Amino acid sequence: MARKSSRSLWTDKLRGVASTPTGAPAPRARKAAPTAAARGCRAVILGIDPSLRGTGLAVVDARVEPMRLLASVTVKLGPKLAPYECLGRIADAVEALAREHKVTQAAIEETIYVQNFRTAQAMGASRGAALSVLARLGVKVGEYAPTRIKLAVAGHGSAKKEQVGRMVRSVLGLSAELALDESDAAAAALCHAFTARG
Repeated sequence: MARKSSRSLWTDKLRGVASTPTGAPAPRARKAAPTAAARGCRAVILGIDPSLRGTGLAVVDARVEPMRLLASVTVKLGPKLAPYECLGRIADAVEALAREHKVTQAAIEETIYVQNFRTAQAMGASRGAALSVLARLGVKVGEYAPTRIKLAVAGHGSAKKEQVGRMVRSVLGLSAELALDESDAAAAALCHAFTARG
């Protein structure tokens, strides 16, 4: 095969024709940037930031462009309530939002490593309260590490809560930033919308 001149190679490149010298490896195709149509999950998603005394919940409609926040709430529970009572209130709030907004998918923060055993236990219990309700309702759940949520929403896994909050506000077109627990819940929902499949 005759060797092409540099001029004809440039002409081919500008026309989008793949041409490489004999024996040379073909250049690697560059991945196209994800489009709105190719974005992960299109559903009504319930995001959950679990905590025994202050669980954040946010419902995001990811079926539309731009995505919309349908509801958000922090389930604030005082020290007078016993832990098992808190779990019941968390379950009630999750069920109420899921039913009201016909949620089909959910995203929840994974349990993170903490030095305080009681904190880890409380977080695990609040996750269980929420997950048991979602399982009964037949809602598909994605579980995400905090660093993955931050990476998906703010662009890096070590982003501060305030940075995540600003990005949540921007993506959802909100007039003001959400309370931190609700913002974290919305970020979990956005992470699911951006990265989940189906």
